Amino acid sequence: MKRQRGFTLIELMLVVAIIGLLAAIAIPKFANLVIKAKEAAIRGKLGSLRSALSIYYADNEGTYPHPGNISQVFTIGGKYLDAVPSISIPTVPSHADFNFIAGIQGLDWVDGGGISPPWGYDSSNGTITINCTHTDTKGTTWSLW
Repeated sequence: MKRQRGFTLIELMLVVAIIGLLAAIAIPKFANLVIKAKEAAIRGKLGSLRSALSIYYADNEGTYPHPGNISQVFTIGGKYLDAVPSISIPTVPSHADFNFIAGIQGLDWVDGGGISPPWGYDSSNGTITINCTHTDTKGTTWSLW
């Protein structure tokens, strides 16, 4: 008689249970990595805006642009940026996805016709920030980046 080779039902069930357990651990970690990658992309966009502002500051002998036309200053002729990057905050999907920079006067955001702008520019100290008081995955408020 030939002995049949193969796996028993219990061995197969154990393997399926182990794979299920590993998947239950790995999938939430993967989802968190996707959010962190999107946050890193936003940090990159904020960095490109700040770099464009620094180049403008150097080109214009130490003067910052007027807050009223900051979006146009960066994109005219593509010298500083081709376009103002849009922002989509992954942890707060209720925020609109716009590519608009608004001037900040003190702590007040000057919006454009009822639009809550994603980027804020303070011409008094030449800083660009994110208009969101929610926190990221590390617990840092977006506007403090």
